[in-house]
Amino acid sequence: MPHNLQLAITAFGGPETLKLQQTAMPEPQDGQVLIKVAFAGVNPVDAKTRAGLGWGAEKIKDMLPWVPGFDAAGVVVNDVGEYKAGDRVAGRIVEGGGYGQYLCADVSALSRIPDDVSFEAAVSLPVAGLTAWQALELAGLQAGETVLILAGAGGVGHIAIQLAKAKGANVYASCSIVNSAFVSALGATALDYTASELHEQVNNINVLIDLVGGDVGEAALTCVAKNGRVVTVPTITADRIIDAAKPLGIEAKGMLVVPKPEQLNALLSLVNDGAVRVEVAKTYPLEEGVQAHIDIQTGRTRGKLLLEMPE
Repeated sequence: MPHNLQLAITAFGGPETLKLQQTAMPEPQDGQVLIKVAFAGVNPVDAKTRAGLGWGAEKIKDMLPWVPGFDAAGVVVNDVGEYKAGDRVAGRIVEGGGYGQYLCADVSALSRIPDDVSFEAAVSLPVAGLTAWQALELAGLQAGETVLILAGAGGVGHIAIQLAKAKGANVYASCSIVNSAFVSALGATALDYTASELHEQVNNINVLIDLVGGDVGEAALTCVAKNGRVVTVPTITADRIIDAAKPLGIEAKGMLVVPKPEQLNALLSLVNDGAVRVEVAKTYPLEEGVQAHIDIQTGRTRGKLLLEMPE
């Protein structure tokens, strides 16, 4: 029986607490399918959870060692329901476990990957793509409105820019100077977050999509029009941003991304049709997952970071 090589959080702390472990092959329960994972996404929430921060860490504190990875793409191993062995699938794996060669996932969480979409592009969508989609939906962004997306070059940000453009919005995005050409090519007006206060570069915007939180998220509230709307994604500072927005007459909401296969199907179709482009900054072998966590923590990565599973 083949074993399952995984990268697990062994204790809360720095990236070095991630360790490789061999476990038995997982057994799918009713309503689950066994997947041979090709790639897993590395997301900021993975690093926060590993550090012991946020809702994710609270949920798993008594379950260590625990395998992160909320994005997975791979191949179905056995026929289950509508899925046949060999089908290419991707999904938002709420329980984690993507950082491993094999994974049991609920059939209801999965989407088929179109033939012309790579595993790498598909695995970039379940967390980042759905977060972008659901944030814009929660904000109620309409055609003709102005939206500012913080961290526009990141995994969520670069997809949010494209979805906002497709809605007919006027899009601004903050980024570093090295990413301004990338962000501009996606259709946004790039704002250099190091140059001057953001409100000196843009103001009176209808919608703020805050993908940074903390001091940066709070400072960006000065760019928002009275009666504007804010969606702040980092859960750790959501209450702070919501409280700071109230006296300014701005409605701010926090959010948690939820699996919605119909939205993931739509995103996969947009990528298949060339309407949305996914940027993969770097792919690491599973054995180099510690380095992937060091890199994601900088908050300076463009697009997505991925882990590739060994054969």
